[in-house]
Amino acid sequence: MARTSTSFGGAITTTGRSGALRLDKAFFSSHPEFRVKAKLRVHHIGPGQALVSVEEAPKDGEMEAPDPVVSAYLAFLEKDMASNPGALSQFTGAELDALSERLKGVLVTDDEVLPGDVTF
Repeated sequence: MARTSTSFGGAITTTGRSGALRLDKAFFSSHPEFRVKAKLRVHHIGPGQALVSVEEAPKDGEMEAPDPVVSAYLAFLEKDMASNPGALSQFTGAELDALSERLKGVLVTDDEVLPGDVTF
């Protein structure tokens, strides 16, 4: 079964001395978080690919805004799991045993802070 995502057309144009992305009005009707005057952040993620996010200030206690690529991937997974719950399955006993074997000796605590130069 083929899966499709919602897509909208647009064009690259100019406005004054700036470049601009023009998107179909239907996009803004479907996604009100992209309201007029919202501040945006654009991340180049590969040739011909960009991720556009509404820029939000970090919440109290957060050191910086969440990674936009990870956030987009998690949102994709959430939508996919909600629309295709039959594709989810539990780990088998053998898979859990294999994971346990690979993680033997790895110690993790909830209060552990990763250094700032760690990348995933």
